[in-house]
Amino acid sequence: MASNSISLMWRGIQQRYNLIGTKCKTCGQAFFPPRKNCPKCRRKGQIEELKFSGNGKVFSHSVVHAPPEGFENQVPYIISLVELEEGPLVTAQIVDCEPSEIQIGTKVKKVFRRVSEGGKSGIINYGYKFVLDR
Repeated sequence: MASNSISLMWRGIQQRYNLIGTKCKTCGQAFFPPRKNCPKCRRKGQIEELKFSGNGKVFSHSVVHAPPEGFENQVPYIISLVELEEGPLVTAQIVDCEPSEIQIGTKVKKVFRRVSEGGKSGIINYGYKFVLDR
């Protein structure tokens, strides 16, 4: 079981570390996570890989006071829907600021941070979070 979760973690590394998605060359719509087909163009769509800039703005947000297991030491923390410059919405934690500093439309940028630690195995998972673009 542990080897499956480790290999799954490594398969998703590009998307988590670099915000790699896809874009339809036919209609220009961008997707994250990556898609194999464009829902608008269907078979006529031509999908290509796209590395997102990591710049965006807060589309919506919430402050978490009752966290899921493993995140108890981070409360309160901000979880947000971030609208990337290229269009897609991504769910991410906003760090290094107070909840009062976040409003819809606040500009943010992607950073690379520790997300969690893997219990007894001690594997540290890293990924993207966002900070205020000051």
